[in-house]
Amino acid sequence: MTPPPGYRCKGENIVCKLQRSLYGLKQASRNWFSKLSTALLSFGFAQSQADHSLFMLHQDSASIFILVYVDDIIITGSDATLLQDVKTRICHQFHTKDIGILKYFLGIEVARSNTDLYLCQRKYTLDILNDCGLTGARPADFPMEQNLKLSDSTGEVLSEPSSYRRLVGRLIYLTVRRPDIVHTVHILSQFMHQPCQLHLDAAHRLLRYLKGTPGQGILIPATTTLQLTAFCDSDWARCPMTRRSTTGYCILLGIVPISWKIKKQTTVSRSLAEAEYRAMAVAICELTWLSYLFQDLGLSPPARIPLYCDNQAALHIAANPVYHEHTKHIEIDCHVVREKIQLGLLHPTKIPSAEQVADIFTKSLGRVQFQHLKSKMGIRDLHAPP
Repeated sequence: MTPPPGYRCKGENIVCKLQRSLYGLKQASRNWFSKLSTALLSFGFAQSQADHSLFMLHQDSASIFILVYVDDIIITGSDATLLQDVKTRICHQFHTKDIGILKYFLGIEVARSNTDLYLCQRKYTLDILNDCGLTGARPADFPMEQNLKLSDSTGEVLSEPSSYRRLVGRLIYLTVRRPDIVHTVHILSQFMHQPCQLHLDAAHRLLRYLKGTPGQGILIPATTTLQLTAFCDSDWARCPMTRRSTTGYCILLGIVPISWKIKKQTTVSRSLAEAEYRAMAVAICELTWLSYLFQDLGLSPPARIPLYCDNQAALHIAANPVYHEHTKHIEIDCHVVREKIQLGLLHPTKIPSAEQVADIFTKSLGRVQFQHLKSKMGIRDLHAPP
C-alpha cells in the first residue's frame, strides 16, 4: 500500500507491506469472506454452488442454513439445539452480536406470525418521501401514466441533476421488495446522464404512488406450495431511442414472487415473436439457476415448470426445431429454450394478454389492469386498512 502522507521523505519511492487486511481496502471484503467461509466449512457446513453466500448443514433430520452478506448474517434451521450450537461456535471464533429474531435486515422489515411471513421496506420508503418533501402529496393509484414514452431529448435539462440521480439510486434499491415499481424505475434509470424536467415529473409521480402504498410488500404464507411458475413477456421496439425491446419475467413459488427482472435486450428484434422468444430464453436461465438452488437446499429439482407466454408464434418457435426460416438470424444461445423443453424442465403455455403477470414489467398500464396484475403476484399491504 502507499505510505500515509508525511511518512516518506521527498524523492523516496517506498511502499508498505500489509501483514493483515485493513478495513476499507478493496481486498478486505474478500479476505473476510474467505476467513468466514473457511470457518463455516470446518464446522461441517457445505457451500452452495448456486449461491456462494449460502451455507447448509444437514445432520440426520435437522438442517441449518446460513446466509451471509458481508458481515451481516442470517441463521435459521429446523432444530433449536443444533442452531444454538452453531451460533455458539461462531461467537467463539468471531466477535459477533446476536440481535435475536430477524426483524430488520439491509433495509428490509420482517414481520411474522404463526402462519405467515411479511417482507416490506416501509421505513425506507417513508425516508425517501420525507427527503423529497412529498409526505403530504396526493397519492396516485399506479406508478406511471399509461403509454407514457420518455426519451433523452424531451424537456428542459435539469440544472442540478445530482438530486435526480440520488433519488433514482434509492428507488433502485426499493425494487428489492417492490416488483410493482420495477418497470418505472427501469425507465427512469436510463436518463441518469442527462435528466430532464419530464423525467423528474415522472419520478415524482412514482413517489406519489409510493405515498399511497408505503408498507406494501410480499406475504409468504407457511402453507404455500413449492411449485414454480414463470411468466415472461416482452414489448417490441418500444424504446424510442434505440428501438430495442425490453424483457421482463416473474417467477412465483406457489403464490409468492421470488424472482423478477426487467432488462433491455442487447440487439434489435425483427419481430414481436423474436422479442418474446428472447424473453423466454432469459427466464429459462433464471429457472435453471433456481433448480440448482433447489438441489442445494435438499429439495427435489422442479420438473415441467409452467412458463406462460402470450405470444403463440414464440411458442411455436420454441417447440418446433425446424422452424428455420424465422429463427436462422437468432443467436444460438437463445435456443436454450428448445433444449430445456426437450429435457422436460419446462412446459410452455399460452396465456391471454390480460392475465400475463409479466406485462407489469414491460408496459406502463392503466389503473384497472395494473391493480389486477399486481394482485396476481401476491403483493399485499398489511399496513393498509382492510
